[in-house]
Amino acid sequence: MANPKYDNKENSRFPVREATELATFLLAQFPAKNRNNIKSLLRNKQVFVGGKIVFQYNHPLQPGDEVTVRWNRLPDAQQYPGIQIVFEDEHLIVIEKADGVLSIATEKEKRNTAYSILSEHVKKQHADNKIFIIHRLDRETSGLMMFAKSEEIQKKVQESWQSTTKERVYLAVIQGQLAQPDGVISSYLVESPKSMMVYSSQNPKNGQKAVTYYETLKTSKGFSLLKVRLETGRKNQVRVHMQSIGHPLVGDKKYGSEINPLRRLGLHAWILAFQHPVTGEALHFETSIPGKFAALFGGKKTDGQTKSAGRPGASRSAANRRSSH
Repeated sequence: MANPKYDNKENSRFPVREATELATFLLAQFPAKNRNNIKSLLRNKQVFVGGKIVFQYNHPLQPGDEVTVRWNRLPDAQQYPGIQIVFEDEHLIVIEKADGVLSIATEKEKRNTAYSILSEHVKKQHADNKIFIIHRLDRETSGLMMFAKSEEIQKKVQESWQSTTKERVYLAVIQGQLAQPDGVISSYLVESPKSMMVYSSQNPKNGQKAVTYYETLKTSKGFSLLKVRLETGRKNQVRVHMQSIGHPLVGDKKYGSEINPLRRLGLHAWILAFQHPVTGEALHFETSIPGKFAALFGGKKTDGQTKSAGRPGASRSAANRRSSH
């Protein structure tokens, strides 16, 4: 039996020292449990290997793996108009936001924002509960966002964003095909207070440094689907960088696009992975490819469900500057 690396009321972690199958390993760790008990843990998303939820009874384990059992069941994902809660604990909420939904209120629109919906959600648990935004997505951008349940956690995540965010990946649909399928865009971004547009410059004196890595996943009918990873989190970063290389995002009228076969902005926050600010757990979240994106490149037109791993069972991330993209 492996000694738990960490053990409390919420979860237990066990290092794997020899090759075996998951069920065999768990039965050895918990002699008082039978096979049906183990199957129940797997079915209820309470077992994680390397921070990702595992359902398979015979999942292979290798030396160096770490198995985590979470004793509190994860609640089923909750849906509201425009958002789906994919992870929630006493400190954080991670959601998948639909395109067309504001992250937070503006002077013109106060209701039906991700912030207002979640504020009402947490008040169902206690009238004094509040929600605090950690980073934003543009209204036209869909995908993963994270909120804090206290000002203390909000501050902690924002201040450690660069060091604790492990992965922040977008899917982008752009006009045309890139001469260089994979690459990196590095420049300095500055926002004009008059036009509210963000501009790209190679002059370090002209703004904040922004670095975007991209990889072409598919091409079709004069469009390309990119995997985009952010090293920095500047306002409108992906949109401005794609415009700067002559391939604006589909549907991004603000930054040079003249066509919109998707009838929405071609940008989706796909993967979010980060270290939990309290437990230290590695959390990883990944959504399905939006249906309209998949349809443009010959895939199914229906969206799937968000996958979560880490918590153990999910992965999250945050950004140095909670800004829109």
